[in-house]
Amino acid sequence: MLPDEAPLPDHASRLSYQSPSLSLEGPPASMTTMRDVAARAGVSAKTVSRVFNDDVHVLPETRIRVEAALRELNYVPNSVPTTFRKGRAPVVGVVVPDLLDPFFAAVAESVNQVAIENGMSTVVTSVGDNVQREREVVDRLLGQSLSGLVIAPVSTDNSYLKRWCDRLPIVFVDRGPTGVRADSFLEDDEGGTRLAVEYLIDHGHSRIAFIGDRPDVPTSRNRLLGYRGTLSDRGLPEREGYVVFGALDRDSSADIVAGLAALDEPPTAVVSSNARSSMALVPALRDQRFAVVGFGDFPMADMITPAMTVIDQDPTLLGEHAARRVFDRLAHPKRRFRRRTVLPVRLVERGQCRPPD
Repeated sequence: MLPDEAPLPDHASRLSYQSPSLSLEGPPASMTTMRDVAARAGVSAKTVSRVFNDDVHVLPETRIRVEAALRELNYVPNSVPTTFRKGRAPVVGVVVPDLLDPFFAAVAESVNQVAIENGMSTVVTSVGDNVQREREVVDRLLGQSLSGLVIAPVSTDNSYLKRWCDRLPIVFVDRGPTGVRADSFLEDDEGGTRLAVEYLIDHGHSRIAFIGDRPDVPTSRNRLLGYRGTLSDRGLPEREGYVVFGALDRDSSADIVAGLAALDEPPTAVVSSNARSSMALVPALRDQRFAVVGFGDFPMADMITPAMTVIDQDPTLLGEHAARRVFDRLAHPKRRFRRRTVLPVRLVERGQCRPPD
């Protein structure tokens, strides 16, 4: 059982595919059919299919003949008949906000690896922060008869997916579904932020700011709840001007940091709500004395000076769980029970959480 598993009440794409490994010699694969292989081996096409699918009920000498014919003719299976037969293509769609974000790139690659293990392809697309674009892209993808979908939505209303949920497995990742019942794999956003704020308080900080990118994203809302809840539990006020959103790039982040530094009582520490904001904040924080804890690790976080303490997520595990749920649903299509699974996070202490001056 995964941690905190509980039931719910009711731009350019990349395409990859791995097919069975056979010999590289022989006529072009597109010219070879299963009937050709059967004729070469002196068996029926059904027997060829059994050998190709590793059926144990095939005599050893028959298997040897068929495998030799497969190699000689360089047979490669045609997935089109399977698509027509099952009503879906052997492809899993992955929709994320930003493929340049290391977190979502890791999620997508993890889904891709699981798909390859299961003999399928992935088509991966990003939708930015554009809610309308998300719906258009997802509808277009699902109209191509995918076998499943893993999605980290930017929309706060996912009810447009209702008509698809009974047709194929849809699994939400990082951000839970709203307006539709579906499986989801999330991180402990609120608990992770509590770890960050408590860590800063324990290091002597009482003036702690919270910086994020978009306030309407569920992860940001949950992390803000953790920030506010911890301040309240520890008897600290939420100071005016200490919660700021809009850290989307270097310029906006520099403006935010300058605004915090100009306050009559500037913060001594900052919690960054995600890796995207943390990366944008790095240049602006270079000349400041703020201690920082970022939610989500990112490349080079341990190499900057001073290194950044982070709340570490595991996007690879998140993507793997989501993809395996897709294939579990494909294997057991009659299961209607939808589950919400929350994965734990941990604090990775590095060198930037110095005490206040």
